[in-house]
Amino acid sequence: LTDVKFGSKLERIEGGAFLDCPFLERITIPLKDGMITHDNIFAGCDNLKHVDLVEGELHETVAALQLQEWRNDIMNVEINSINQILPTASAGRWGRDEGEKAQALRTWIRSVLRKIIHYQAWHQRYLNEEIATALPPALPRDIVMNNVLPFLELPSH
Repeated sequence: LTDVKFGSKLERIEGGAFLDCPFLERITIPLKDGMITHDNIFAGCDNLKHVDLVEGELHETVAALQLQEWRNDIMNVEINSINQILPTASAGRWGRDEGEKAQALRTWIRSVLRKIIHYQAWHQRYLNEEIATALPPALPRDIVMNNVLPFLELPSH
């Protein structure tokens, strides 16, 4: 077992799921908080070095934002950062020590999700400002805020 790909419906990976899979190198998971439930999930998986994200809502959110800063900061740096950390993180051993790979993955998922929330809020403020300055002659502000902006909502993460 060298490569595992999960779909977007996966909610969590339980403790010991990949216990002593020394040949596991790559895993594809959805970006969800609570996905990594225990520090021993990858105990004995010393070769796990790469994580990919399931195509889906994250990619839709990035496409909807269409911001160069988002792509450079989130896509290139934050998302790929886990692949710089995993090769040197300890996988741990069942019952003997905590697995740094699982801890690193959990921390990374939360960091990426925080960044998504930050950029969504920033993008919404930007849209509010743009609409507030561009549409007042055509539509009253309350109509814009109550009826136009809800249709411009970004996909949720």
